[in-house]
Amino acid sequence: AAASGRGIRAHRGESARMTPWARLRRALDAAVIGHDPVKRALILPLVCREHVYLEGPPGTAKTRMAEVIARASGLRFFCTQLHRDTRLPELLGDVILERRQLPDGGGEQIQHRIDPGRILTADVCVLDDISRAPGEALNVLLQVLNERRFEARSIPLVCAIATGNPTDDSYANEALDPAHLDRFALQLRVSPLLGAADASAARALLDRFADAPQGEERAVEAVLTRSDLDVAYARLAEIDVPRELRDGLLRTLSICLWAHVGTLALGVLIAACRVSPVPPLRGFGAFWVTTFRNT
Repeated sequence: AAASGRGIRAHRGESARMTPWARLRRALDAAVIGHDPVKRALILPLVCREHVYLEGPPGTAKTRMAEVIARASGLRFFCTQLHRDTRLPELLGDVILERRQLPDGGGEQIQHRIDPGRILTADVCVLDDISRAPGEALNVLLQVLNERRFEARSIPLVCAIATGNPTDDSYANEALDPAHLDRFALQLRVSPLLGAADASAARALLDRFADAPQGEERAVEAVLTRSDLDVAYARLAEIDVPRELRDGLLRTLSICLWAHVGTLALGVLIAACRVSPVPPLRGFGAFWVTTFRNT
């Protein structure tokens, strides 16, 4: 018992010496094995007060990592699973019906309003399977995320973490519109541990399940405070972005632009070959599509 007590005190002393961000990373590591780049990236939205979108197949711990970040942040959080029948009250708060007398006294009028709750009162929200939400709810939701306001009321939202499945036919999932994706400053792809170049994470996950029985998931303790986030956000202005990095970003964007132009030109050329009256050109077009597009 004495040794156990000393171990607990040592653990608490080590935790006290760690930075809040190191404690947050340790909470992620304790809950999820692997996915190190995603874990590092998930901490950035809290600091920068931006939104993040995670895309990956089921079973890649997208939702689990998002929930751990939300709970460990020490802030008010809201988690929801979106679906085809999601309605605005499920996201924004309960609908209140009010009866009011008309100004001229000639009758009364029944109006409804949203009693702010859920996303409107949360600091961090997790939006699971966001692409499954119907258009009416999705448009209002993304507007709230972008403006951090609902009607004339500001909301305390710091960060939203949305997840979605790939858009392959096997997942029966529709892609988010590019204009919707713009609401998320960080867009990450989460890959399965199996098939990765480094198999150590998959092996560690297998060892965790093989070495000990798995019961309920352990509760995640808060390791941050709002003051930690405020201090970090205030210090963002002190970061000096090197000129080489800025120039590199511009070159990357230029390369992407010319790549899109080249792809469009190539697509038009291949389409013209497919319908060309010249047999060799039709054969080339069919060969290109069969070899490079259908494989």
